[in-house]
Amino acid sequence: MKVLISACLMGENVRYDGGHNRIYHDRLKELDLVFCCPEVDGGLPTPRIPSEIYHDRVMNQEEKDNSKYFEKGASIALSLVKEYDIKVAIMKAKSPSCGNEMIYDGTFTKTLKKGEGITASLLRKEGVKVFNEYQLEEAFACIFDK
Repeated sequence: MKVLISACLMGENVRYDGGHNRIYHDRLKELDLVFCCPEVDGGLPTPRIPSEIYHDRVMNQEEKDNSKYFEKGASIALSLVKEYDIKVAIMKAKSPSCGNEMIYDGTFTKTLKKGEGITASLLRKEGVKVFNEYQLEEAFACIFDK
């Protein structure tokens, strides 16, 4: 079974600050992973000015609306899901693209609120089970205990 995973979680330097959020877990080696970074895939550079969701728009810290890049990246991620018949995704927590439970509130004050990123929301609506890096055990149970 193929699993979609945020590229930053696999060590690719695609975060807004040019870094990554590499995670390590032995069970990841058992998965057939498809990497994606919706923000980069959608056309944003690395590094880039941080963005957060504010009133259903994705605004960067300089008040530029980056929604079109996030929507394009989400569409590309959905294309991968359909191409590879992916049912499970492991995405970056709190991200305006990939966050699946909590996201930053759009004030750039590190304040979290309940919500989903653009890609996570689209994938969930299409039936993909979306987990974050803090939910690996739940993700593995979903993948391996079928």
